[in-house]
Amino acid sequence: DWITSRRDGSQIVMEGVHPRVWLNPFHPQVQQFIVAAIAELVTNYDIDGIQLDDHFGLPVDLGYDPFTVALYRQEHGGQSPPSNSQDPAWIRWRADKITAVAAQLFHTVKALKPRCLVSLAPNPYQFSYENYLQDWATWERQGLVEELIVQIYRNDMERFVSELNAPELQAAKQHIPVAIGILTGLKNRTIPTEQIQQQVETVRSYNLAGVSFFFYETLGNRDYLFQAMFAQRASRPSITDQ
Repeated sequence: DWITSRRDGSQIVMEGVHPRVWLNPFHPQVQQFIVAAIAELVTNYDIDGIQLDDHFGLPVDLGYDPFTVALYRQEHGGQSPPSNSQDPAWIRWRADKITAVAAQLFHTVKALKPRCLVSLAPNPYQFSYENYLQDWATWERQGLVEELIVQIYRNDMERFVSELNAPELQAAKQHIPVAIGILTGLKNRTIPTEQIQQQVETVRSYNLAGVSFFFYETLGNRDYLFQAMFAQRASRPSITDQ
């Protein structure tokens, strides 16, 4: 009963060849489980921070499990959720519920260890919100994110630059360190060295807080590249510097 589902009752979401199911973020026991797990890490280990990613949300076609439907009816005078999973009001209702979980998590971490950084590595905003109900622009405005690393995994440089200019990213840059996630390859796909270099240089030209690479198994034979791109030490950007 912790697993959510589509309107037809199906639960499986394929990620490549891997079948997945999703915990229901609207269920209080799921919320308690996730927050307690992170609280355990913060309490028992000397960690500098935690980082959530694009999966701290919910695929837009999910949320039709009995618990969520009953909760929606309770808050909407007995009316059932829209059959269209992309209905704007239905997206907003679910996204707001997930924002409330993000707030609960943030305040729990800060109560336990105030200097523990709460970081987020989402997809670009429009995709995050419309496809994963992750309204990270609101999280940032509410002070629930202290570092942002936006995953801009684009081969097309025009699209890459367009995402750098997104208003939500530029607005966040005024408040907190904002870095960019760059794709260096997948198990079945190699990214050209020239593309990686060009994207790193482009990010630097935007005066952002740095870059992060995905994923580590694709980095092994490129020591020469990283020694060239990162020839000098740099201090880590801090939220207190913003």
